[in-house]
Amino acid sequence: MRTPSIEDIRTDRQFKALTGMSRTEFEQFLPKFTDAHEELRQEAYEAQDGSRQRKPGGGPKGKLVEMSQKLFFILYYWKVYPSYDVLGFQFDMDGSKACTNVHALWPVLKLALVQCKVLPKREFADIQELREAFAEVSDLFIDATERPHVRPQDAEEQRKKFSGKTKRHTVKNTVIATACQWILFFGLTVSGSAHDYGHFKEEFPVPEGESSERECIAAWFEDFVIWLDLGYQGIQKDYAAKEINIPHKTPRKSKENPEPLLSQEQKAENRAVSRMRVVVEQAIGGLKRLGILVQRFRNHTKNFVDEVGIIGAGLWNWKLKCKGISY
Repeated sequence: MRTPSIEDIRTDRQFKALTGMSRTEFEQFLPKFTDAHEELRQEAYEAQDGSRQRKPGGGPKGKLVEMSQKLFFILYYWKVYPSYDVLGFQFDMDGSKACTNVHALWPVLKLALVQCKVLPKREFADIQELREAFAEVSDLFIDATERPHVRPQDAEEQRKKFSGKTKRHTVKNTVIATACQWILFFGLTVSGSAHDYGHFKEEFPVPEGESSERECIAAWFEDFVIWLDLGYQGIQKDYAAKEINIPHKTPRKSKENPEPLLSQEQKAENRAVSRMRVVVEQAIGGLKRLGILVQRFRNHTKNFVDEVGIIGAGLWNWKLKCKGISY
C-alpha cells in the first residue's frame, strides 16, 4: 500500500474531512511545522552531548519522508482518531510505528502552534497577568466542556471520572472565549465528577471563608463583562466584574409556591443572555470538529488527555486566524 499523499485528495471538502484544515490553512501552517520540527530535532541532538555519531536526519527515513506527509499524518490522527492498528494500515506501517510517530509529532504540532501565537492560556499566576493577557477584550464568555473517556480500571479513578450529568466517564476543561469565538483560556483537564463552578474557583481562587464574612471578593474579572450559564450560579457572591450576565433560575417548588415559574421579563432576559453567550458554545463546537475530542479517549500516556485538548484549541484558533479573525 502506498503512503497517502495530500495530492491524492480531490476536493477541499475532503481535505477538511481528513485534517480539519482547508488546503490553504494547511499550506500556511506547513512552514511553521517544518521550523518546529527542525528546532526540536536540533535540541534533541545537542542534548546528547556529542555522543551521537549521525547528524540530525541520518539513518532510515521511514514511511513519512516529507514534512507535508508528517503534518498530514498527525492532523489526520487528531481529526479522525483511528486506532493505531488502523492508522498503521492506512499509512502502510506497523501499528506500533504509528504510535511512535504520533508521539514524536504531537510535540512538533504543539510547538508550531506556540510559534503561531494561537495556543490559549492555561493558568495565571496573579490577577495582573490575566489583565495583561486579556487587555484587548471587554467581554468574556465562560463555560466548561466535557469529553468522554474510557472507563478506568481503578475503582477510585472510575468514581472520579464518572459524570452524573452525562452518565458516563468524562474529563472536563474550563473554556473562556471572546465574542469572535477565539479561545483565550483552556483550563487544566480534571475528572468529569468535578463541578463546573467548583473547578472554576480552583483555577481563579477566591478569598477564604464564607462569602457573607469576607471583607472583599475576588477581583479577577473586575475589568470585564462576563457571560455564564447556570452551572456558575453563585458567582455574584465570589467575584467582582463590570457586569455579570447569568440566566435566572426557576425557583424551587414549595408550599408557598407550588407552581414556580419565571416571569415574562425574566424569560426575556434569559433569552437575551443565551443569544449572547452562544459564542462560547460555538467555540467549543469548533474544538469538537476533531474526532480525538469527541470519541471516547482511549490513550494511556500520562498527561496526553490534557495535551490533545490544548492542541485542539490551538488548531481552532489557527483556523480563525487564517480567516483574519482576531480576539
